[in-house]
Amino acid sequence: MTSLRLLSVLHSLLLLFIQQIHLSNQLEDNKIPPSLCTGHPGIPGSPGVHGSPGQPGRDGRDGRDAAPGEKGQKGDRGDTGETGLRGLTGDRGDTGEKGERGQSGECAVAPKSAFSAKLSQGHSTPISVGDAVRFDTVLLNEQGDYNTETGRFTCKVPGVYYFTVHATVYRASLQFDLMKNGHAVASYFQFYGNWPKPASLTGGSLLHLVPGDQVWVQMALSEYNGFYSSTKTDSTFTGFLVYSDWKNSAVFA
Repeated sequence: MTSLRLLSVLHSLLLLFIQQIHLSNQLEDNKIPPSLCTGHPGIPGSPGVHGSPGQPGRDGRDGRDAAPGEKGQKGDRGDTGETGLRGLTGDRGDTGEKGERGQSGECAVAPKSAFSAKLSQGHSTPISVGDAVRFDTVLLNEQGDYNTETGRFTCKVPGVYYFTVHATVYRASLQFDLMKNGHAVASYFQFYGNWPKPASLTGGSLLHLVPGDQVWVQMALSEYNGFYSSTKTDSTFTGFLVYSDWKNSAVFA
């Protein structure tokens, strides 16, 4: 009896020793079964403290995809650039539509100036040197450029004029000048040679005049004043415009 109980006790002690060795190996290998150590979930921890500012970041990309910025102020005007080379001549354009017919213009009338006058019968000829001979009987003076009171022609239309003097001389010598603005431009002389009948003295000249110029016949010497006029013979002074220098119209320029 005693031997059997001893064997039983030894067998129990051996089994207990083996279990302890097995549990010791599990603990050392950290291979505790989950069923032996599973617990309830823990409470969430408190928020952590804010960390220190980080280092500056790298430059970002350009703003192609960003919203447009505000419009800036207008800058100063730049310097004028150099003139570029002249471009090539373009093609000729199409012919435009024909315009409406304009109103009829006024008829162009050429300027006129002409006169002719003679000494009246019984006219007393001037005897003083420098006196103008007043041809007092008008034959033609439509423009009124010749004045019978002064014996002078006054130019209104600029241009070239021809003046001529026909003098009848009877029983006297005659010398006269064709005057322009107080200067003699031509002189004429006829000496009396005891002729029984009247003689003639004729002279003429072309003059260029501008408006305001005056032309007249003037006695040159007081003793040579033989102008004569009768029912059968006359002494005349004539002038007319040959061509004008009228610059106010292209027709007469």
